[in-house]
Amino acid sequence: MSRLSLVPAPIARLPWGVLALVCAICGFGLVVLYSAAGGSLRPWAFSQGIRFCVFLCGALVLSRIRAETLKALAVPAYVGLVAMLVGVEALGAVAGGSRRWLDLGIIRLQPSELMKPVIVLVLAWFYDMLPAAEIRRWSAIWPAAALVGVPFVLVMAQPDLGTALMIVFGGIVVMFLSGIPVRLFVGGIAALVALTPVALGLLHDYQRSRIEIFLNPESDPLGTGYHIIQSKIAIGSGGIAGKGFLAGTQSHLDYLPEGHTDFVFATMAEEWGLLGGVGIIAGYLLVIGWGMRVARRAATRFGRLAAGGLATTIFFYVAINLSMVMGLAPVVGIPLPLVSFGGSAMMTVLICLGMLIAIDREGRAAAR
Repeated sequence: MSRLSLVPAPIARLPWGVLALVCAICGFGLVVLYSAAGGSLRPWAFSQGIRFCVFLCGALVLSRIRAETLKALAVPAYVGLVAMLVGVEALGAVAGGSRRWLDLGIIRLQPSELMKPVIVLVLAWFYDMLPAAEIRRWSAIWPAAALVGVPFVLVMAQPDLGTALMIVFGGIVVMFLSGIPVRLFVGGIAALVALTPVALGLLHDYQRSRIEIFLNPESDPLGTGYHIIQSKIAIGSGGIAGKGFLAGTQSHLDYLPEGHTDFVFATMAEEWGLLGGVGIIAGYLLVIGWGMRVARRAATRFGRLAAGGLATTIFFYVAINLSMVMGLAPVVGIPLPLVSFGGSAMMTVLICLGMLIAIDREGRAAAR
């Protein structure tokens, strides 16, 4: 009897290469957080490691759910989260000037984070149910736009521009993958451009300031532009191989704000340099590439749309954060998943991973 035959089939069929890669990314993140704390497991690395183990176990449990069950849960989950977002407006806890959390006693839940994968599922459900003849008409656009628009407005009211944009991006990806004609997309984009002045008028002063300072951070080097300037200094000073583990100065001397959360990539790049940055980006790209392969071989239309949307949700996390810390995009508060300290982004990404594994399992079973 071979050694592999002793392992239960559900465990043996897990994508162990991807799981190892995710663990490696998080492990490297724990090293960075350890260094950011001056060579201490507390207050960040230890709790982050515990959180990862719990959420990874949850992702493995989620991976056992059938894709049809995910489809059936899409609409109830969406309705429930919209109700929670309304509840956040009425009863939510305030932190850092924003009202984003529901205090449930034992945990503080951020419904807007859960909406990122759920908006993908509900739009995948919608386009899976939509007759093929309708996909080339406006009736394929406006219901999906409404499904995206409701949580977008509620999240913008918290206010949380970064999360609101990610909800929109996730919805647009599923709409694009569904086969909507380019002409309808062009019309929709033109409408969005026309509404841009209105949208800018609805932003809070600090949000408008972030967008303006993105174009010229040196105009306010000690104020709004401080984060971006210090982040660029940290990344640039790392050079090719970095200053060395525990040898960073920008984070250790507190020049770099939020060096353990939103700007953790700058903390890492200062000590590990270009090589460390390329390594972690390559790890993310391998995980995202696997997710897109899951979408290609999914057994159903719902599976293909959901997997494509979930994989690109992870991509948007990484792309927006890296653009933000390099000064290529405004600072919108999107963390680097599995590396930045905090549980919300980690939970969302591992939920996406668990659902991708579930869709992949059924796709492989259908191909046999």
